[in-house]
Amino acid sequence: MDAINIALMVSIVLCSLVSGLVFAFAVVVMPGLKVLSDHDFLQAFQMMDRVIQNNQPIFIFVWLGSVVAVVTLGLLGIWHLDGINCMLAILALAIYLLGVQLPTATINIPLNNQLQTQYLDAMSDSELREARKKFEPRWTLWNSIRAVLATVTTVLLIVLALRLR
Repeated sequence: MDAINIALMVSIVLCSLVSGLVFAFAVVVMPGLKVLSDHDFLQAFQMMDRVIQNNQPIFIFVWLGSVVAVVTLGLLGIWHLDGINCMLAILALAIYLLGVQLPTATINIPLNNQLQTQYLDAMSDSELREARKKFEPRWTLWNSIRAVLATVTTVLLIVLALRLR
């Protein structure tokens, strides 16, 4: 198996895992948390985010590995593929970096970090309501966008794999 096929297979696996994660948050986790009180919602999200922020190794490997794999695939695609196959590799790279990773870095992580600074037990009900209002709608919207675009990326990678068979 050559380098481009290895990069493609690794990209498919890791981008599929990322897609599944953000999809699960979009359709299960966030709707499940939505029914909680403001305090409990914010606290539950803080706890989940702390697992990630404590450099959970499997999560870090999958998340950062997906970036390395898809960038590697994109570069190899530019050098070794032509026509539609090259375009599929570049399109998958662009959608993944701009539609999944960029919003993560510029929207979701800053919202998570802001939430981590909140000492929930010292906040009044109105402060908790306001903190949730500043966090939940924006985080949920952008996570849904990430879920769709991560899925599109995975589909493009699978189409490319089928074309290269």
